Amino acid sequence: MPIYEYHCNECGKEFEKLVFGDECPECPSCESDKVCRLMSRCGFKSTRSLSDFPTSSASSSSSSSCGGCTASSCAGCSH
Repeated sequence: MPIYEYHCNECGKEFEKLVFGDECPECPSCESDKVCRLMSRCGFKSTRSLSDFPTSSASSSSSSSCGGCTASSCAGCSH
């Protein structure tokens, strides 16, 4: 039962609503059912910096593509 953000097309108010199933919410301000769901913002903060994560080019060239061989790419692997 997620909380969604909505925008009322009638009065312009933005609001949040706990939605159960296929429920269509009404605007709490004008009670219109002409609302559209907004894209919710992500609300987290990472405690790691980008330098803590390996880059894709460094990780793919220094490690095997699968655990069954020591080849650097699948082209040289028989698995």
